[in-house]
Amino acid sequence: MRASLLQIAVDEDESVEVRRLRAAALVREQATADLVVLPELWTTGAFAYERFADEAEPLKGPTYEAMAQAASDAGVWLHAGSIPERAPAASGSAGEEGPLYNTSLVFSPSGELAAAYRKIHRFGFDKGEAVLMSAGEEPVTVRLPGTTVGVATCYDLRFPELFRALVDAGAETFVLSAGWPERRRAHWTLLARARAVENQAFVLACGTAGTHAGVPQAGHSIVVDPWGEVLAEAGPGEEILTVDFDPGAVATTRDLFPALKDRVLGLPTPPR
Repeated sequence: MRASLLQIAVDEDESVEVRRLRAAALVREQATADLVVLPELWTTGAFAYERFADEAEPLKGPTYEAMAQAASDAGVWLHAGSIPERAPAASGSAGEEGPLYNTSLVFSPSGELAAAYRKIHRFGFDKGEAVLMSAGEEPVTVRLPGTTVGVATCYDLRFPELFRALVDAGAETFVLSAGWPERRRAHWTLLARARAVENQAFVLACGTAGTHAGVPQAGHSIVVDPWGEVLAEAGPGEEILTVDFDPGAVATTRDLFPALKDRVLGLPTPPR
């Protein structure tokens, strides 16, 4: 399987509309890939908190339309990163705004929406995303030819229990979009490798370049195999990281070193 991680830069002088068109063009250029991945909140910038509400879109808004068409044109599976989603108001009352979510979109090669994942772990503690956006509730997996993908977003990487839940749902490859800050880049690499090793799964983690609201981004998108070996890693700037990997290595690794079979705590409750 060939994956292309589009580590695009978020430039505050570039409008969202122009960046959306540019990202769609980059997706179309990846027609030789099987899977293409974009970063977290690449339309606004992951730390541009003051822009979330103004730039929020409905699920099937302009980014959805542009990415669906790009996936179809390229004939690829596309994890289109995440957008600030404005969900419908619960009451449906005119003029009432619904909640915001940090929502990832995954499209099939025909341009159909295969999955939408609302980020469960919001960053910021008592400010920023943590107070501006609502939390998702359900882990999400997507079946691709040859592998089942578990979807995660940025800060999720720090919570191993989510990845265990994805494994229990059949995930063999984790695809994560992020806007990870440069000052914590060492954690980015460490945690990506840890999630791969402990779950015996591939990790494809795509970050952004540039600066979001004054916060320099780490870049260094990374692909890690089930043994924790780094197959490819980008630099700090805008870059397309393309790597070929064998999804069958997951089953081989789990068979040769069946550590997951020795789990005792946190197993799903069997149906009665």
